Amino acid sequence: MADISLSGAPHQVDGIQASYMAQLQRRRLYGGLTLLIFVVLMVSGFNVADDRNAGGFWEGLHQIGDYPADVLSEAWEKRADLPALIAKYFPALVETINIAAVSTLIGAIGGLFLSLLGTRGLAQWPRLIPLFRRISDFMRAVPEIVIALVLIFVLGGGPVPAMIAIAIHTAGALAKMFSEVSENTDLKAVEGLASTGTTWSQRMLLGVLPQVAPNYVSYTLLRFEINIRASAILGFVGAGGLGYELRNAMAWGPGRFDEAAAIFILLFGTIVFFDQVSSRYRNRLTEGQGQ
Repeated sequence: MADISLSGAPHQVDGIQASYMAQLQRRRLYGGLTLLIFVVLMVSGFNVADDRNAGGFWEGLHQIGDYPADVLSEAWEKRADLPALIAKYFPALVETINIAAVSTLIGAIGGLFLSLLGTRGLAQWPRLIPLFRRISDFMRAVPEIVIALVLIFVLGGGPVPAMIAIAIHTAGALAKMFSEVSENTDLKAVEGLASTGTTWSQRMLLGVLPQVAPNYVSYTLLRFEINIRASAILGFVGAGGLGYELRNAMAWGPGRFDEAAAIFILLFGTIVFFDQVSSRYRNRLTEGQGQ
């Protein structure tokens, strides 16, 4: 019996090796086909977009540095005016930061409730979990600029449409991130609180939030960085803030390029500053959680 089993072992090893090689070849084939399809789609999409442009991409590629060169040259000629221009547009910067801060706060609160109501084991109404998840999917699927354009048509231009648009998208995005964190929550504390007759809100406040708060705050700070950029971009469609001033300066053309340069300096400095500050706090939160 031992001889028979030993003689059959090489055949089993050969069979396993052949099966592994076959699976490896199929994986390589599927990977190659996927890469080929991706390349074909990229090339065809680029050709379609290039054909629909007013000018060809390759024909205009040599002009890509003309606009930045004009802005920099005019800004250098009027460099003595840059401090005054930075001070002039500082209130618009404050408005942009306010839009990002308020929208992040509102979005974080909305994302918190959507995540808790859409997480298995934590939801107050388990049958409605798919509904809350689809709501968060829809909120983050629609771009902020689309929501802002609709709200500007209804409410008119200003910071309010931008704030609402960013808050809606933030709530959907944070709901997804918060939900992934909440799914890893230790349910023993929740079950213990439930046995004492506590309400759902008390279980979430005392049993869940202390466990997930560092990650929640970290994701919220990361989203605040993103919302500063989004609030500046929405200014281009008339939603106020620094982006609105930048659009006007860029649309005017030569003669106001120094103002565009001052706005760029403000925006770049603000993004770098908040990126560094939020990164430091997020690192502290994650390190403190790991200890």
